[in-house]
Amino acid sequence: MDLPDLFTNFDAQTVDVGEARLFCRIGGRDDAPPVVLVHGYPQTHVEWHRIAGALAEHFRIVLPDLRGYGWSSVPSDEPGHAAYSKRAMAQDIVRLMEKLGHARFAYVGHDRGARVGYRLALDHPGRLSRLALLDIVPTAAMWSGMDAKLAMKVYHWLFLAQPAPFPETLILSQHRAYQDHCLASWTKARDLSAFDPGALAHYNAFFGVPERLHATCEDYRAGATIDRALDEETLAAGHKIGCPTLVLWGSSGIPADGGTAPDGSTAHNGNAVRDGGTVEDGPLAAWRPFADDLRGAPIDSGHFLPEENPEATLSALVPFLKGEA
Repeated sequence: MDLPDLFTNFDAQTVDVGEARLFCRIGGRDDAPPVVLVHGYPQTHVEWHRIAGALAEHFRIVLPDLRGYGWSSVPSDEPGHAAYSKRAMAQDIVRLMEKLGHARFAYVGHDRGARVGYRLALDHPGRLSRLALLDIVPTAAMWSGMDAKLAMKVYHWLFLAQPAPFPETLILSQHRAYQDHCLASWTKARDLSAFDPGALAHYNAFFGVPERLHATCEDYRAGATIDRALDEETLAAGHKIGCPTLVLWGSSGIPADGGTAPDGSTAHNGNAVRDGGTVEDGPLAAWRPFADDLRGAPIDSGHFLPEENPEATLSALVPFLKGEA
């Protein structure tokens, strides 16, 4: 595909991680602390293009496409949607970073990439030095809080999880219109103005490929089944994320706008909230059963923080990743 390169001074590699081959871009000094940034739906690694260069001034940056997304390979289906579970995707990232020489690293994830990140932290304790989760609450909390308001906001969670080939068939006939609607409707402005045309070209190019569209549906089928079950097992066992964790959410993003906190609250105080503080914020509260060393803050944005408000996203991420916050 002839697509624009939005990453200056980044190398491109495809790495065999066993069950998949992951495409990634890599930038920053070889000896800088490693940070992997993992994209969400319906996007690719390109979603980081507005902040990757600035982060590469401080860190060794790795930007992969998840299995089934972008230029990465598309593994075959497995029973119970296990091939697209966040456990399998997390294993991909661990192996990728090992192949690149990083046994321990920081992780920044948005949307599906954030779900991969917290599963990685739980399944591979000690691998992550720091974990940043952008605009999600845990999968189990999403499903348990699926009231009418949230279901209208995240209709795709239910639609994409329907048995194949139902959602694939309907989306493929109008894949550009469907993807553009998803992207626009989850921004603060409710349009596509936040996105670089080159980035949109990347997202649109891959979303219309039948096997990749199927992979994204399998991702959500896993979310409705095996991923939810793994969350519930984690909660029952009392296991928690073992590294410092930062939660960022859009003030008009999906957790804030959808009302997914266990106590039903969505109020924001506009300032960073650290675990043990006096303010119990909705999206942050949803993470307390999963993490003890927890802090978080809203960003003036919709769902796509790195593209809608890259400056504020960087201002939150850099000190956290440096261990200063």
